[in-house]
Amino acid sequence: MKYTVEFLFWFVGLVLFQILLLNNVQIAGVINPFLYIYFIIALPIHTNRISLIFIGFALGLLVDAFSNTWGIHAMGSTLVAFLRPYIFRIVATQEELDKVMPRFRTMGVNYVKYIISMVLIHHFSLFLLEAFSFDYFWIVLLKTLVSSVITILLVFTLEKVRK
Repeated sequence: MKYTVEFLFWFVGLVLFQILLLNNVQIAGVINPFLYIYFIIALPIHTNRISLIFIGFALGLLVDAFSNTWGIHAMGSTLVAFLRPYIFRIVATQEELDKVMPRFRTMGVNYVKYIISMVLIHHFSLFLLEAFSFDYFWIVLLKTLVSSVITILLVFTLEKVRK
């Protein structure tokens, strides 16, 4: 029950922060931080897959509803929610997979790999769907890399605050 209330707080807080503040941040038409993805990153390791995908879809759909983006965020967050268990298996050791919560202090360097993988996949799929063409591949790649760096820095900042 404790985790449910905590995660509900984080869900609402991250969505409001994304909608009210970060959706209005667009630097040079390239940098768009999407911190709401931290909610999927921070969920317990052994979250039910169906629940995880549903949460990812609901999170993205909520951001889409207020961003007027017609399902782009729903697709990106659902994709990373679906791939999350596979990414864990690739970057984490068996001992780390037995932990309850993914955190930097319990996973170390593997947590950094996990965050970078999740953010890059989310941003690339999001910007690729937004462009809806491979003609803009280099622009999509540039937006992905620059926005991912900013989002990753925000995730680590949030991780420090959450500590």
